[in-house]
Amino acid sequence: MITSVLVANRGEIACRVFRTCRELGVSTVAVYSDADAGALHVREADAAVRLPGAAPSETYLRGDLVVKAALAAGADAVHPGYGFLSENAAFARAVLDAGLVWIGPPPEAIEAMASKTRAKELLGIAPLTDVTEADLPVLVKAAAGGGGRGMRIVRELSALEGELEAASAEAASAFGDGEVFVEPYVENGRHVEVQVLADTHGTVWALGTRDCSLQRRHQKVVEEAPAPGLPEALEASLLDTAVRAAKAVGYTGAGTVEFLVADVPRALGSARAGGTPRAHFLEMNTRLQVEHPVTEEVYGVDLVALQFAVAEGRALPPEPPAPHGHAVEARLYAEDPAGEWAPQTGVLHRFDLPREGRLRVDTGYASGDTIGVHYDPMLAKVIAHAPTRAEAVRKLAHALERARIHGPVTNRELLVASLRHPEYAREEALDTGFYDRNLPVLAAPGEGEEYAAVAAALAAAAARASRFGGGWRNLRSQDGTRAYGEHEVRYRPTRDGGYEVTAPGGVRVVSAAPDRVRLEVGGVVRDFEVARYGETVHVGPHRLTARPRFPDPAGRREPGSLLAPMPGTVVRVADGLAVGDRVGAGQPLLWLEAMKMEHRVVAPASGTLTALHAAPGRQVEVGALLAVVQTDVPTEAQEEDSV
Repeated sequence: MITSVLVANRGEIACRVFRTCRELGVSTVAVYSDADAGALHVREADAAVRLPGAAPSETYLRGDLVVKAALAAGADAVHPGYGFLSENAAFARAVLDAGLVWIGPPPEAIEAMASKTRAKELLGIAPLTDVTEADLPVLVKAAAGGGGRGMRIVRELSALEGELEAASAEAASAFGDGEVFVEPYVENGRHVEVQVLADTHGTVWALGTRDCSLQRRHQKVVEEAPAPGLPEALEASLLDTAVRAAKAVGYTGAGTVEFLVADVPRALGSARAGGTPRAHFLEMNTRLQVEHPVTEEVYGVDLVALQFAVAEGRALPPEPPAPHGHAVEARLYAEDPAGEWAPQTGVLHRFDLPREGRLRVDTGYASGDTIGVHYDPMLAKVIAHAPTRAEAVRKLAHALERARIHGPVTNRELLVASLRHPEYAREEALDTGFYDRNLPVLAAPGEGEEYAAVAAALAAAAARASRFGGGWRNLRSQDGTRAYGEHEVRYRPTRDGGYEVTAPGGVRVVSAAPDRVRLEVGGVVRDFEVARYGETVHVGPHRLTARPRFPDPAGRREPGSLLAPMPGTVVRVADGLAVGDRVGAGQPLLWLEAMKMEHRVVAPASGTLTALHAAPGRQVEVGALLAVVQTDVPTEAQEEDSV
């Protein structure tokens, strides 16, 4: 029997595994980098071992250090979680060679399936080698790992070589393996997967399907189980293929077989172009998936507990339990959807997520924690289960709307808007092009933001009055003015100690205090909870930034300045790039790595590189000046030609 387990991971998944360990009576050991010294997974573990350094390559990807940590802490088993070393066969062997129990599939199965190229070969699927114009578009993909890292869509043959290089560099950084391959890219397909679980006695379960089609940058955002609207024959084929794949490699433990499905009929009987549904095998993930909770909720199982049972040699029942209802999961990220999904960092001043009514929250953060630059920006997974899909979606959207998340920008409002979008409600959004089609609308300011700005302004006025006195004066003075983003608010104190809003119109102030404001708009009274952190104000679900009355001249930059969109590390500069070089519009100049993703910085227009402040290995803060491109000024003749 396993008595003590080290989780070779961090954050949400480490906390998730620890929760099951507590229920099983198993002691827990965490590992942590210097950047994670105060992290929630460290605080929740019974013991913790430091991995010196901060970058994943120095810490969580160092299998030798992790094995030493397990032995030093007296653990008798290792659970890999997902990501990092979870699909590394050499690490699995090192754990077993050290006399520890490996809570995962056999190393041989990992080798057969963890590499997407070898997995495709096993199933008789050959990758593209000599790519031609006729093959476009294609997808460049990392052979190891997942999570959207090391993936690039290529639509022009001239871009293929550069994207192969970029994907390889990102994959090597994220997974320690730079192997990439090329496969056909299916436009707007559905990402459907099957959860499998196998024991050492020959039993293999297929625990239904999941749909993970709502993605950004090839990384999942919303997942659900079961995958809705699949024809019965197609679903049966996917389940059968998944079981056969597991049996082919002697698989044990939890794993996921992923497919890209094209031409699935839309709701109400209409069909996509092509007509006949087709499933393309993508890969088998030889580990627990991020989205495993939706399967757990539908089947009423604990997949982590079952992983422990399989590792201890126990047999699964011949058949899995019957499914019940529908579950939907939303991944809450610290990122800015309106700013090209740029990851965000900073302090989570308040992090309260509703958990009542069959709502589940898996997270690695708590109020007061800091989101750093070294790891994935996912804050939490929020999961709702209900008898029907519509009920689960409604419950999840409402819970996210009620959450109080004070700190960096998150994708919370995008998630709520996605779940309430008419396409998604009709199941018509279930293809990977959902955000390409709908992002401008989904990332727009949320409903009611104008009145949230009014509440923020009145709360600030009330706070100032409570500190310094003030209020109504017999001599009429100029209206108070405060601006938040695009919203400008004007107000004046009244004789009774309250406030009158002069802009925007149609607002009556019921009461105003530094932390709570009540407004009547259109005959409806609404309560606004207000919290201020420097120039950032959180009003209910809205995050507002106060606009300075007098902009700082020092903050102005010369035209053509390229600023770091996020804190991170410069990992590459374009070969041979030097000050004085001519550059073309859209030409990649350098690459930043932040939160396990690589971000390309390109020339905004054709011109001359007049400054370059970036060098590989340099740490930069958000807004740091990276380079300056002096753009070309059209000649008089050029201007005439363009008319």
